[in-house]
Amino acid sequence: MRPILMKGHERPLTYLKYNKDGDLLFSCAKDHTPTVWFADNGERLGTYRGHNGAVWCCDVSRDSMTLITGSADQTAKLWNVETGAQLFTFNFDSPARSVDFAVGDKLAVITTDPFMELNSAIHVKRIARDPADQGGESVLILKGPQGRINRAVWGPLNRTIISAGEDAIVRIWDTETGKLLKESDKETGHKKTITSLAKAADGSHFLTGSLDKSAKLWDARTLELIKTYVTERPVNAVTMSPLLDHVVLGGGQDASAVTTTDHRAGKFEAKFFDKILQEEIGGVKGHFGPINALAFNPDGKSFSSGGEDGYVRLHHFDPDYFNIKI
Repeated sequence: MRPILMKGHERPLTYLKYNKDGDLLFSCAKDHTPTVWFADNGERLGTYRGHNGAVWCCDVSRDSMTLITGSADQTAKLWNVETGAQLFTFNFDSPARSVDFAVGDKLAVITTDPFMELNSAIHVKRIARDPADQGGESVLILKGPQGRINRAVWGPLNRTIISAGEDAIVRIWDTETGKLLKESDKETGHKKTITSLAKAADGSHFLTGSLDKSAKLWDARTLELIKTYVTERPVNAVTMSPLLDHVVLGGGQDASAVTTTDHRAGKFEAKFFDKILQEEIGGVKGHFGPINALAFNPDGKSFSSGGEDGYVRLHHFDPDYFNIKI
């Protein structure tokens, strides 16, 4: 399995996202410029210029026409995917950390970081079909818990929002009323910051990764803990295969700790676990720094990883991958 190395970012990667059809891959990094690539050969198609801060997250509409990005420059922007034109800018009083389109692309959830005196918050914005009609007001604002919310995504049927972050608790909110419906149990839940959250293709369950060196699989409606995957390094990124029962974890230490520990080249690997048996089944090495972003192609035949080293690595699976027996 030869990876395709994609070098388009000057700074560490923060997020990767495939479009619904799986032919485009969007990458965000600390270098202010989200980039779009062909997902089959890793050719760079173009960049989205306009942010003046690290871009933390992105999402793309179902029809692959609109991109939304959240940035440390205290804005979230809507872009025309094809032309790279900025369509609209949502302005906030603090950095925008996480963005997620609702099913149907008529709403987006955007989280903002704690900043100065402000707590973290979850904003629901209406997304207009015609950019000319786009407004900036929030349909709903949920005042977040203490600490940063690293990810917020839509639950089943857009009825709920699932959020997680620094306080290590997963929360489910009602999107109509803004009420807090459920919180993960402190005993069985994560013990340290939740860094990442990925939904299953059908939205019925989701995976969280944490600095406590584990990832956990949860039921999206009941918030029941289904499985736990334990590894020996902090987890910065998680993703799930849409095809096989495989869970992928990526991570490593904080960039500051890397120099003080062993620095064998390329030891930062994406680890594959059996989703049901919770056992590690393999790893893909290559990055020269912690893995910050992981994404599976919707067809399940390839995945990509983004690292602190500024590279995106695109892996197309060999045929034998699909016959792994445990």
